[in-house]
Amino acid sequence: MSAVAASKSFRPDIEGLRALAVSGVIAYHFGLTSLPGGFVGVDIFFVISGYLITRHLQQEITKHGTVNLWTFYARRARRLLPASLFVILTTLLVGYFILAPSEQQLYSKGALFASTYLINLWLIRWSLDYFAVDATNNPFIHFWSLSVEEQFYLAWPVLLLLFTRIRPGKHGVLLLMVAVAAISFALCAWLTTVSQPWAFYFSPFRAWEFALGGLASMALLDNWAKRFPYSPAMGWLGLALIAVTYLRVSEQSAFPGFIALVPAMGTVMVLLSGVHQGLSGPKAILAVKPLQWVGKLSYSLYLWHWPVIVYATMVMPELTSVQRILLLVLTLALSIFSYHFVENPIRRNAWLMAGTRRSLGFAALLTMTGITAAYASATLAKHNISPQQQMIVETAERPSVVRETDGSCVLDLETVKPKPCVFGTPSSNETVVLFGDSHADHWSTPLVDIAKKDSIRLVTYMKTSCRATRITTRDSRLRRDYTECDDWRELAIKEIIAMKPRMVIISQLSMIHLADQIGDPSEYPARKKEWAQGIRSTIEALSNAGINVVFLRDVPTHMSYVDKCVARALWQGRDPSICDTPRAAAADDGGAQIEKGIISNIKNARYVDLTDLFCSQTLCHAVINGKLTFRDRHHIATPYAESLAAPLERAIFKQTTAHTMKAHAITEKRPEGGIATRLQ
Repeated sequence: MSAVAASKSFRPDIEGLRALAVSGVIAYHFGLTSLPGGFVGVDIFFVISGYLITRHLQQEITKHGTVNLWTFYARRARRLLPASLFVILTTLLVGYFILAPSEQQLYSKGALFASTYLINLWLIRWSLDYFAVDATNNPFIHFWSLSVEEQFYLAWPVLLLLFTRIRPGKHGVLLLMVAVAAISFALCAWLTTVSQPWAFYFSPFRAWEFALGGLASMALLDNWAKRFPYSPAMGWLGLALIAVTYLRVSEQSAFPGFIALVPAMGTVMVLLSGVHQGLSGPKAILAVKPLQWVGKLSYSLYLWHWPVIVYATMVMPELTSVQRILLLVLTLALSIFSYHFVENPIRRNAWLMAGTRRSLGFAALLTMTGITAAYASATLAKHNISPQQQMIVETAERPSVVRETDGSCVLDLETVKPKPCVFGTPSSNETVVLFGDSHADHWSTPLVDIAKKDSIRLVTYMKTSCRATRITTRDSRLRRDYTECDDWRELAIKEIIAMKPRMVIISQLSMIHLADQIGDPSEYPARKKEWAQGIRSTIEALSNAGINVVFLRDVPTHMSYVDKCVARALWQGRDPSICDTPRAAAADDGGAQIEKGIISNIKNARYVDLTDLFCSQTLCHAVINGKLTFRDRHHIATPYAESLAAPLERAIFKQTTAHTMKAHAITEKRPEGGIATRLQ
């Protein structure tokens, strides 16, 4: 994302590569085209940076025998800091009017770490998965790659000097660079399956991509590529590898790991092909004017595109194609402005260029400005958190009764051995089991209340993201099939049957959420069939053992995070009802009919639909009777769950009609007939 080569050695093919890289990233984030792997554009940038920086440093070492580190750092600071600070300050300012105060307070930390190029380390500590849905709320998350790159700029010149001292000569440096790349890649590949956030964000585990670019710039490979008769073909093959990753890699892939080697090697092949004389090979395409123009703006485009799409999605959750195109135009306009009025003027400022100390002092001033602005933003946000805003935060953070009592009762991803937890009246002869994933857990709060009142022994069998349905799913955090869930489920079913409870209550994520795991829509019908068979298999296993089974229909899924949406609405002076979701979009009626049909044909099994506790005929509400209904998009907020004990007891234990439950949900009405949304 940064230019280093002098004008006499300018490589238009590299500028074109930058254009391809930033276009992939923007296409992926804007959703304008079907490029599920567009995020690998960042990896292309890493290889390009390694190539250009290493070539520049090697030339300086060859000429002077050393590298003037301070001069090098001064150039990097003039190039990177002004534009990034401008974007950080603008993002903070706009965020004041869009984000709720609690969000402003949180993301001000992001601004602080972005200003100091340490946000990748903050994200590791935060344990934030880049592909998690909630990541879309963080307007500074894209600075992680700039932080990795800046950390590379700090360390790489020192390493090159060290390599030169240890093994003088180009071959010696090359061998040491190979060692760095090999060790870094091995650790990255291993950690991708063990702790993906570390593999993704931590600089030493992405160093192999910079090192690959550095290896491509070495004289040995450079001279070979010039003589290699098939260099143009190698370049085309490299572009093909990049295209394949754009089209075939997705957020479900185990990334970075071994997969990242494909676009990285493709970029290396294009870079090596570019040293061949003439315009043969991909140079002819990469040198076209539109790509040169986009490549020139690539740094500014990368900086601006993410806060633009993040804030736009917060204001308009369902963006149309036309709106996305208009946002792209806005991104281009902002990028052109910052390139011509911030990035280039400061980078080429004669007064700053005249002295290294001036540039470094200016860099320190910019960094302190970012830190100060972030701190001021956090302080102001804290002052603006009203009692209502605080209530929303506390509601979203409050765990279920089970998690509050013992967090390990909801097993983590890797644990296989079931952990039954007992609530209510442990000495009771009447046992009821709650079985499922986090959607079972959010019902645990009213069920524990019922169990205490009615002297029931409530036993929970719950595991994170693990459905009771016998179907193998893919976990986005593990980046693979969730086999631990399959093993746990079978053990849990065996233990439940041996326990011989009066009743098993099953609650889980619905079938509609499987679509999020499927890259090819044509696979969905087959997965629906597997889902139906899995439900039947699980319930029949329990039913055939003489156990009564109650299958709770899954709760609606809102289009936006309810807690954040309501908090923003109050901050902006709007009614929380704008956070309601149309019932047709929130409730999976098709999946519910399939489930109901299956369960109605199984003895000892009953299907319970509680959707009317959350929705009217047309809308699923964000606030009912002064309480948030959900703490995110589809997990019931604990305070609201507490209010559902009575209707839940009637539905499960007394089989009260749906009309009675519906009456409970709509006890307080506004004059126009909608559910009251005023927070209490």
